[in-house]
Amino acid sequence: MAVVVRSRSRRRRGALTPEDGETLAEAAELALRLRRPLVLELATAGSDVGHGVASLVGWGQGARAVAACSGVVPILCLVRGPAVSGPALLLGLADVCVATADSFAFLSGPDMVASYTGIHLDIAALGGLAHLERNGVAALAAADASEGWDRIDELLGYLPDHHDALPPTRPTEDPPDRATPELAELVPSDPHASYDVRRVIASLVDDGSLLELRARFAPQVVTALASLGGQPIGVVANQPQALAGTLDIGASQKAARFVRFCDAFNVPLLTLVDTPGFLPGKDLEWRGMIRHGAELAFAYAEATVPRLCLVLRKAYGGAYIVMDSKGMGNDLCYAWPTAEIAVMGAQGAVSVLHRRATPEERARAQARYEAEVCTPWLAAERGYVDHVIEPAETRSALSAGLALLATRREHLVGRKHDTGPL
Repeated sequence: MAVVVRSRSRRRRGALTPEDGETLAEAAELALRLRRPLVLELATAGSDVGHGVASLVGWGQGARAVAACSGVVPILCLVRGPAVSGPALLLGLADVCVATADSFAFLSGPDMVASYTGIHLDIAALGGLAHLERNGVAALAAADASEGWDRIDELLGYLPDHHDALPPTRPTEDPPDRATPELAELVPSDPHASYDVRRVIASLVDDGSLLELRARFAPQVVTALASLGGQPIGVVANQPQALAGTLDIGASQKAARFVRFCDAFNVPLLTLVDTPGFLPGKDLEWRGMIRHGAELAFAYAEATVPRLCLVLRKAYGGAYIVMDSKGMGNDLCYAWPTAEIAVMGAQGAVSVLHRRATPEERARAQARYEAEVCTPWLAAERGYVDHVIEPAETRSALSAGLALLATRREHLVGRKHDTGPL
């Protein structure tokens, strides 16, 4: 069950009147009282100009009420046409937005863009579905409203009604101790070879089924909802197929928001690590890579849900830390025998530590570094990895770990809100 509020697009293309803002606010307040998810169906041409500034105040009151629901009940949005001007910000307030093929959204329309920049674009080129997916506004796409409601229904199947409830158990006949020998072939032993981490996730989770969110936004990180032993989980995974799985600003923001979303609604987290580090570049640094990278570190650090981490292959440098390492407070950390956990790769480390050595000495030092340092065994000896497991026993180990953490509880310290990076 959910509280649903729809804009009336047949009247002035859904332009919001002051009364519409009041209706939106009433729906949000009802969702809070009933502790039910809030679902917005939007097709709006913006604020109704005929009512003047009162229309702006109206949707602002509605936005304030929707914001009050954040972290208390899930906020889902289905946009099935225009969502322009100020009311388009409602898409950003939602936890997950589903957009149909004929939808478009922007704050400033084509005419205003042309007058300010001299660049002429049509509606689709400015804010069509493809752009909404690439910029992360739309987490899921649908052909039409009917399919959009199916996606909303699928989402709700992974989530509790409110933040004080646990996610619903999902029926499955997939044995939790099922062996996964195929993983040894899915992930190449060559640390420079690429593979699709979504196939790894599908092999691990129940019935090979996962619901990926924001697939076209920052694709070097995969964020998906799935289940393990019937328990809904959120999966965060580096994607070697895109930028070798490095983290940049978009990837950090995408993963951080997903971690906070799962943590808010008691969905345990599974993090799959295979990353060489943060993506280098002056443009990224100038745009605030430090601040945005800290978003991901902060999200994991304050998460209180059960957290499992599995190092598949590479785990280097600061990116290893922010991908829910033991230092960030994960509950259980696993690694495959071929995993490489270190400050940097062997070649980079040797170039720093033995910069004056001959090529032959560097080769010997690199081989020694790979054998002694870039292994999960050293990390396990120091307590940074709880268990080194074979790929074939990965699902079984993760299922057992998740079951062990089912009774995990934390004492939450009351505070007005955090001041973490945004």
